[in-house]
Amino acid sequence: MMKVAFVGGGAMGTAILSALLDAKIATPTSIVVSDVSQSRRDAVNTQYGVATTESNADAVADCEVAVLAVKPQNLKEVLTGLQGTFRPNQLVVSIVAGARIQDIAVGLQHRNLVRAMPNMPAQVRNGVTVWTATVETGEEQRCLAKEIFGTLGKEFFVSDEKFVDMATAVSGSGPAYIFLIVEAFVDAAVHIGFPRDLAQQIVLETMSGSVQAIRATGKHPAELKAMVTSPGGTTAEALLELEAGGLRSTLVSAVVAAYEKTKRLG
Repeated sequence: MMKVAFVGGGAMGTAILSALLDAKIATPTSIVVSDVSQSRRDAVNTQYGVATTESNADAVADCEVAVLAVKPQNLKEVLTGLQGTFRPNQLVVSIVAGARIQDIAVGLQHRNLVRAMPNMPAQVRNGVTVWTATVETGEEQRCLAKEIFGTLGKEFFVSDEKFVDMATAVSGSGPAYIFLIVEAFVDAAVHIGFPRDLAQQIVLETMSGSVQAIRATGKHPAELKAMVTSPGGTTAEALLELEAGGLRSTLVSAVVAAYEKTKRLG
C-alpha cells in the first residue's frame, strides 16, 4: 500500500485522501494527515480513520509521497518547517495554487517534486488534474503521481509548468464558472414558469447532453451550435441576446483575470 502524508487537511487534500482509500491504493493505516487545527484533525480522523498530527515533520517522516495541500499564504512557513527533512527517494506533490516548483524546491531543499492543479469535481471522482514534474523526478515517482491523480478523474501531464498556471484559471476555477452559468440558467427557466426542481433537472441534462454531443460527434462547438440554430428562430433570438450581453468576451476576460491572479500568487 502507498504510504502518503497530507500536509493540510482541507477540502482538496481530503478529496485526494478519500479517492486513494476508495481505489484501495492506500489504507487508513498507510495515511497520516497534519493540520494546525485540532478540530480539523479530529474531523479527518473520525471520518477516515487515519492518523493525524500537528507536526508536519512527523507526518512526512516515513511516507513515500507527501502532498502539500495548504493555503498559498501559509506555504512559506510550511516550507521553512520542512526544509531539509525529505530523503531523495520521497516524492513531494504540491497542489498549492500559484506556487512555483522552483520556489518549493528551494524552500524544501528537495527536487523530487510534482506540481499539480486538481479541481473541485475530484470530490466526486470526475475531476481534471493538470500536472508537471521536475527533471529529477524519476519514472517510478511519476507513475505514483499519475496513479494518485487517476483516482480523481482525468489527469493530464504537461512538460511546461506554465500550463499548470493556465489550468488553474481554466479547470481549477472553471467549475465556479459552470456553477454560475447553471444557476443563471435555472433562474431563467424558473422566471418563465418552470418549477425550480424540474428546471434544475432539465438544465443539468441539457448541459450534460450537449457536452456528450461534442465528444461523440467530434464536431466543433460552433458547428453544433449552427445545427440547433434555425434562421429567424427562437435559438437565433436567444443567441443574439447572449452576444449583445457580452457573454463570450466576459468569459474570456474572466479566464485571463484568473490566470493573471495565479501568476501574481507565484
